[in-house]
Amino acid sequence: MNLTRRSFLKLAGATTAAATLTGVGLNKASAAIIVEPLRIKYSKEVYTTCTFCGVGCGIICNVRDGIIVNAEGDPDHPINEGTLCSKGSSTFNISYIYDEKGKPRLNPNRLTEVLYRAPGASDYEVIDWDTAFDMIAERIKDTRDRTLVETVDVGGQQVTVNRTNAINWLGSAWCTGEENYLFHKMVRAMGVINVDHCARL
Repeated sequence: MNLTRRSFLKLAGATTAAATLTGVGLNKASAAIIVEPLRIKYSKEVYTTCTFCGVGCGIICNVRDGIIVNAEGDPDHPINEGTLCSKGSSTFNISYIYDEKGKPRLNPNRLTEVLYRAPGASDYEVIDWDTAFDMIAERIKDTRDRTLVETVDVGGQQVTVNRTNAINWLGSAWCTGEENYLFHKMVRAMGVINVDHCARL
């Protein structure tokens, strides 16, 4: 067969058209396939911030019946503009995994309880959230009360400072700018002067 340039293009076009029509379901095998509904059907969109690093990318979570069924980048977010890195793309798997039938179920590796290891102990014990919060609050208050500096001498005059150098506060990219603002106001009211943020927001 003498293949000219024109006949090659005709043959290539016909092959491409046949492959395309076969792929979109014009053969008998494809027509018998039952199309599964989208996972996000009947779900509610919930906007959140990625939990991994300090960049603060926006994520849209699709929630149905209280279960996250999908997570993807928020195209309206000014930081990531809809894109996600490999860590952000696996946000769904923090809470859920898919079983053999493709249905989401709780990730068995996720920690859902507070683990506490007492000083000198070798094992962790499970404590309730109220106990953990009370323990943290007591330690913060005790540290502040022991280390609070009320006044300092500046040129022979006592200047009121009400500060402590014994507590550091690190902001979180998991939180919104408004939440971090409230945290900042709270720790400043306690006299904490060592304040930083992992994303410098």
